[in-house]
Amino acid sequence: MPTYLAIHVDSDGTLRPTARELTPPGAGDVRIQVLACGVCHSDSLAVHPYGHGEPTPAPGHEAVGVIDALGEGVTGWAIGTRVGVGFLAGHCGTCANCRRGDFVGCTNQQWTGVHKDGGYAEVLYARASSLVTIPDELTSEEAAPLLCAGFTVYNALMRSGARPGDLVAIQGIGGLGHLGLQYARAMGLRVAAIARGSAKATLAKELGADYYIDSSLTDVAAELQQLGGAAAVIATAANSNMTPLIGGLARGGKLVAVGITEQPIEVSTVTLIMQDVEIVGSLTGTPAENEQNLRFAAAQGIRALTELAPLTDAAEAYDRMMSGDARFRMVLTTQ
Repeated sequence: MPTYLAIHVDSDGTLRPTARELTPPGAGDVRIQVLACGVCHSDSLAVHPYGHGEPTPAPGHEAVGVIDALGEGVTGWAIGTRVGVGFLAGHCGTCANCRRGDFVGCTNQQWTGVHKDGGYAEVLYARASSLVTIPDELTSEEAAPLLCAGFTVYNALMRSGARPGDLVAIQGIGGLGHLGLQYARAMGLRVAAIARGSAKATLAKELGADYYIDSSLTDVAAELQQLGGAAAVIATAANSNMTPLIGGLARGGKLVAVGITEQPIEVSTVTLIMQDVEIVGSLTGTPAENEQNLRFAAAQGIRALTELAPLTDAAEAYDRMMSGDARFRMVLTTQ
């Protein structure tokens, strides 16, 4: 059997190249020749060992490539089409949630790169219902980090209820936050960037921030209230305390959490009731919504700041991302 290169995750979390057998796609699936794949913090769900002694799937859920084979029953897609695959690996269309139109909440949906092989590979097998068309205006390397990082902040802003002219704060100027600033500005919002220290102040302004708040020097909530209160705060920083951000919301404002943290968010019922604030989380969205996201990014010139690395250097790229040294997204390429 012919083979292709994939990045294998050992049971101790070590990333190493391996060979996978090239097979035809199964029913309802397509086979994709991967061109680029972003390296995302959520890849740690696959790389961190589960402790069961078995290898885990190849990581990667920001994959872009070209369809080279169609499985039985696949319609609406053609060989040669450039597509993307994000975190959600495709809804089933038949479970109770799907029947209600909640495709994100599909109970039979796997996570790309966690439950099944992802884009750290030359070839990816994907359920047809997970596919996202890539606009011609975006290169594969540009599109890859927008499939998850970009989509995450895009959907969070869409869910926030903020309207053009409203003040929105982006907490954390990293892999998610640097994209959030660009999306918020392109949506016509007044944008406040929140980060520790002054090192990112100039960059934040270049990416679209009207205001920069150094959380190490000032009371973030008080600063936001001085600006009139935020209609929404998009909290992107992982492992951060999001509770103080609530005090910066305007009446009826919304805190949207997209950064993963073990720290609880605490709020009094007085604040919830008297200030009418909301606290929600946001998990990407449907492939159709992702196509809207990519078209918007392409039209508005929104691009991730990326560092490219060959697929064979996946371990080093992953470590650079996890250490926070990447500025701001690592992208693996197979070309």
